[in-house]
Amino acid sequence: MEKRLHSKPGFSGWFELQRLITVVREARACTLCEAHLPLGPRPVFQVAAGARVLIVGQAPGLKVHESGIPFDDPSGDRLRDWLGIDSSTFYDASKIALLPMGFCYPGRGKSGDLPPRPECARTWRERFMNCLEGVQITLAIGQYAQRWHLKDAAKSNLTETVRAWREFAPSIFPLPHPSPRNNIWLKKNPWFDRDVVPALRQTIKNVLDTQAQT
Repeated sequence: MEKRLHSKPGFSGWFELQRLITVVREARACTLCEAHLPLGPRPVFQVAAGARVLIVGQAPGLKVHESGIPFDDPSGDRLRDWLGIDSSTFYDASKIALLPMGFCYPGRGKSGDLPPRPECARTWRERFMNCLEGVQITLAIGQYAQRWHLKDAAKSNLTETVRAWREFAPSIFPLPHPSPRNNIWLKKNPWFDRDVVPALRQTIKNVLDTQAQT
């Protein structure tokens, strides 16, 4: 992973690169929540210096925990469709950073996966964000990501926050979770596919096209 963080940095970027490498190494070795994780710690994220797009999910599901690949599940398929990009672009860490609110699988609850462990964001989020100064667009997926990245600007619930996407775009797009469990929500809110997805795809295209030209 460290070798993919950046290639041939200039002198001005050397310190930032070393700082990111340090944070990645420490986060990969984190065992802070070990006592609360049913399958033990396995931090799953993707990050590199120079990434222009930041995708913030909740926490890895069971399949992602097993594979160690972020969004390696049906949720990822739908998310990539929303973004209008293929897997090779999605998993290019120099373009897209994947940093969920919780890095490890939190286990199952009565109605699905448990929330991300709060210790993770408290320990790592600010440190990573300080290393990702090139990010131009953040996708805040789900209420936990929206509360952290939008702060007091988040609305009373996820639906209202996503409905107010124009207030935050193009720098932040609040999104529902792309899980198949959200099929009912998507059917009840057809404006998301009609209005938000096309704007999101165009913004992603603009950001990645600009990066390719620099």
